[in-house]
Amino acid sequence: MIVSCLRFIKRQMGEDGQEMKEAAGEEEAELAEEMAQAFLSENLPETMFGAPKAGPGMWASVIRVMDPADGRTTHLVRLEQNEAALSIALVKFASQSESDQYVLVGVAKDYQLSPKQVDCGYIYCYKLVNEGTSLQLVHRTEVEDIPTAICPYQGRVLISVGRLLRIYDLGKKKMLRKCENKSAPHHIVSIQALGQRVYIADVQESVFYVRYKRQENQLILFADDTNQRWVTATCLLDYDTVAAADKFGNVSVLRLPTGTSDEVDEDPTGNKALWDRGLLGGASQKADVLCQFHLGETALSLQKATLIPGGSESLVYTTISGTIGVLVPFTSHEDMDFFQHLEMHMRSENGPLCGRDHLSFRSYYFPVKNVLDGDMCEQYNTIDMSKQKSIAEDLDRTASEVSKKLEDIRTRYAF
Repeated sequence: MIVSCLRFIKRQMGEDGQEMKEAAGEEEAELAEEMAQAFLSENLPETMFGAPKAGPGMWASVIRVMDPADGRTTHLVRLEQNEAALSIALVKFASQSESDQYVLVGVAKDYQLSPKQVDCGYIYCYKLVNEGTSLQLVHRTEVEDIPTAICPYQGRVLISVGRLLRIYDLGKKKMLRKCENKSAPHHIVSIQALGQRVYIADVQESVFYVRYKRQENQLILFADDTNQRWVTATCLLDYDTVAAADKFGNVSVLRLPTGTSDEVDEDPTGNKALWDRGLLGGASQKADVLCQFHLGETALSLQKATLIPGGSESLVYTTISGTIGVLVPFTSHEDMDFFQHLEMHMRSENGPLCGRDHLSFRSYYFPVKNVLDGDMCEQYNTIDMSKQKSIAEDLDRTASEVSKKLEDIRTRYAF
């Protein structure tokens, strides 16, 4: 998505050109007219002058189809003025041919960030044509709020419309709403799906676990988190486990307890007993926090990936300041015990430059849990040799063995 505001910059240039005409006398009117036209038609290169900036409350978006091999743009669609494209997904519908693929784009009209205000939202449906190099508009569906998350689901599509979670199917003239859930308290920012379960993240209230019952055609909330998290990104690790990052720089791993059941029924009458209604988010079952760690930077994406051929899976995150980090799982108690003791020694021997306690920093919002600071352990090779030998002796190893252990854990997962 490329955001620009050509109309705004042209209007500003037009006002400057008009000032040039008014400042000129009668003899120079013709020359001023030519200069003004040249000023308005001049195409300033972005590499030298930068991209034009949008005015307050103004948006512009394009949908671009690119060839990843050479970066060439094969098709470009410009949306109307003040339409901001905020979500996109590639979807196959069970009601259509197996070979047909559709691109759904969630768009906000006249979106104002603070205070939040939006005129309406649109769901643009495009069909991929010409072997996936071009887009053909099928239809546009108007919705009452911002569609911030789109996820394919069992031959249909899950779309968040503000705080509403809906299942849509493809119609001839617009998207057809099939099911709706209103359990999210504020605004859904992320949707993941696996099997009959749907995992949604609220902008302020962490992760919710939802079960889709096909027979009743209902989306039912059956579990949630006990802590507030301002979620920016989520990643599904397995059927019961979700990793979430929030805007305050924390990464958490949430897992449903062993005895959790998603065979729950919705109570449309609201006559449940008070002790059956659940706590906090409203769900009767709560997720456990497996891991908690403060990065110090806001993570914008989380992805489970294998970084080297034949390597083990790891959780990769990227932050708003450009950091790319990796969270790797320990496969043996021996490794975990070694790095736990190494981290403990590094805390006392090589504290942070500003003098702040390392443990309190990593526990800035929530107490750090089941995560070891690999960045601090990597600093072992940078400290004095005498300190290296002292730490290695306490670990019943030599300094070279500790360095080799650090290198092994790095090359096993990343590089």
